[in-house]
Amino acid sequence: MHRMKSLNTSAFAGLALVLALSGCRPDGAKKTLPGVELYAACASCHGTDGFGQALVAAPSIAGLPAWYVEAQLVKFRSGIRGAHPDDLEGLRMRPMSRQMMDEGEVKAVAAYVASLTPMKQAPTLTGADAAAGAGSYATCQACHGVDGKGNEALKAPPIAGQYDWYLVSQLGKFRKGIRGANPKDVTGGQMRPMSMTLADDQAVKNVVAHINTLAK
Repeated sequence: MHRMKSLNTSAFAGLALVLALSGCRPDGAKKTLPGVELYAACASCHGTDGFGQALVAAPSIAGLPAWYVEAQLVKFRSGIRGAHPDDLEGLRMRPMSRQMMDEGEVKAVAAYVASLTPMKQAPTLTGADAAAGAGSYATCQACHGVDGKGNEALKAPPIAGQYDWYLVSQLGKFRKGIRGANPKDVTGGQMRPMSMTLADDQAVKNVVAHINTLAK
């Protein structure tokens, strides 16, 4: 009897979590969950510390500005980002972003992500020339800054300290029109022509190698 009661309690707890994440609150009320609870759905890919993991192509998000996290979640939720058939990671993010029920929950989880302590990610690129990439970065620094720390006024996120494989991947998506091609994606639309100033894959690797040197 005791074992059955324990199983029933565990089952109810699991159901309560599923209902909470799906928007059907156990008590029937539609209340905003705190960011730490909402982040539980993100942790499976981005990790409890927000450092991400290459195995599932999840970038580091710890310490990203709340305004940027919020903006990207809104894009994923509305289909402005992550709807292209070749954007495998984006397609995975879309349903995850919709686990937030409303604007309040989007803001709550974005604020929680921003509160996580960032960590510089170790370089992984090979065959890249950071010195050559420094010249190409002159185009990037107008928005992302000389130090790669971004600029909220220009809606440019920090890029210094991010995984280099992720930066290479996203620049590739911008160049191919997988990201930033939606007419409603204003900031993504600004990134597309910037990414296309990079002549080829080697130029992309070079500029990212330079960005690696900016992280302190």
